[in-house]
Amino acid sequence: MTHDDPTPSIEDRQRRQIGRAMTQAGLSLPRVWLQYFSITGTVDEYEIDAYLNQMINLPATECDKLAHAINELIDEIPPPRRAPYRGDFHA
Repeated sequence: MTHDDPTPSIEDRQRRQIGRAMTQAGLSLPRVWLQYFSITGTVDEYEIDAYLNQMINLPATECDKLAHAINELIDEIPPPRRAPYRGDFHA
């Protein structure tokens, strides 16, 4: 991104949304990194942290693996409890 172009790059948009997904799901960096590493991620936990803090860029394939690892962890989170209907109660 340059000063002339206020539109964030695809890389910056993906980075921001990856960080947002982690935060909203309450996922810790060590947990995310372990999942990422288990699906053949090649960068270490410190590099993931640096990436999320806009200190370094990662190859697109590694960013996609990171997103995939986070999505797998999000899929494991039980959904929030839903409000019951009257018929859900048994007398």
